Amino acid sequence: MDLTGRQRRPKVIYLVTEDWYFCSHRLGLARWTRDAGYEVIVGTRIESRRSELEAEGFEVVDIPFERSLRHPLQDFKAYRTIRRLLADKQPDIVHLVSLKPILLGGYALDGNEHTRCVAAFTGLGYLFSSEERLARLLRPVVGFCLRRLLERPASWILAQNADDLSVLRTGGIDPNARAKLIRGSGVDLDTYRPQDIPNSKEPIVLLPARMLADKGVKEFVEAARVMRTRGVAARFVIAGAHDPDNPGAIDRATLNLWVDEGVVEWWGHRDDMPQVYAQSTIVCLPSYREGLPLALLEGAACGRPLVATPVPGCREVCIDQQTGICVPLKDAGALAAAIENLLTDPQLCRRLGSNARALVEREFSLERVARETLAFYEEILSVAPLPERMSG
Repeated sequence: MDLTGRQRRPKVIYLVTEDWYFCSHRLGLARWTRDAGYEVIVGTRIESRRSELEAEGFEVVDIPFERSLRHPLQDFKAYRTIRRLLADKQPDIVHLVSLKPILLGGYALDGNEHTRCVAAFTGLGYLFSSEERLARLLRPVVGFCLRRLLERPASWILAQNADDLSVLRTGGIDPNARAKLIRGSGVDLDTYRPQDIPNSKEPIVLLPARMLADKGVKEFVEAARVMRTRGVAARFVIAGAHDPDNPGAIDRATLNLWVDEGVVEWWGHRDDMPQVYAQSTIVCLPSYREGLPLALLEGAACGRPLVATPVPGCREVCIDQQTGICVPLKDAGALAAAIENLLTDPQLCRRLGSNARALVEREFSLERVARETLAFYEEILSVAPLPERMSG
């Protein structure tokens, strides 16, 4: 992408709740954006990744994000920090990733006539998919706020799957049809490479997800119990962080009971996911709803057969009998049957895994997603060119 005709480098601010999430889901895109000639600023809650991000040449700003919706005072602090950041840096584009940054960043842009806003929905998650009382109470309030924010002429929606885009439009959250569909975050095909499926007496069935009920963790545990009663030798492994800020979090006491029972292993958050996938035979995600899950994309890129529910986000990657096996939502028995089917048929595992890798190469590579996103940036910057800001 040629930006040499401009008199200054366009500036992008990425707002993401946590630094580890930015590194796992947006670092590749940010590198492409930097290399295309943009100045990149990352606003996120800093825990341990500041030096890693600064080494990439990004300016890093600590934003006191709180991911839950239960701490309004902390949200107000984050809002004020974002507003000061936007006033100081005057970005051309602010790319808001997921609901909390969309809400706080959108309000911080109130009165700003120049900065383009990209509201990137990474799935409609707990708030839009759960029928729990809290979700039902908050849903219309959040919907109203989103409609208000996205009426701003310089705001655009970015969705990861067509179902989410349809839900947003049906709810009037995209009143002016300023929306773009770009499928997923993209997978680095050099980092996530296909490897032979291990020939093990106790194959690993991997669930790479945070400890959330709506990721299908409880169904995964129940499927492991079913397999044990059938005498099937397999290790059921969950690789993902405990996430107490999320309303759908599984509490540590329950997790410890499962581990003590010996039904599953919990490996926690891992920074070496290519090695984790390499140890696995099957990658499983019986989720209730997704944007476009990086876990399935990475597993597919590593040549692993998939088992997932045919819900928005998952069904784009786990295509029944082509890249994996689709199982009904919240059906632990069907989940166990699909896993057993794969474990007893190594040839089927290899065929589905090979197809899964080919699908990612064809449709979900980091290069493809980055090029589509950069073209989107250029498109929205061209709608009404900004006046040149004075240097210094």
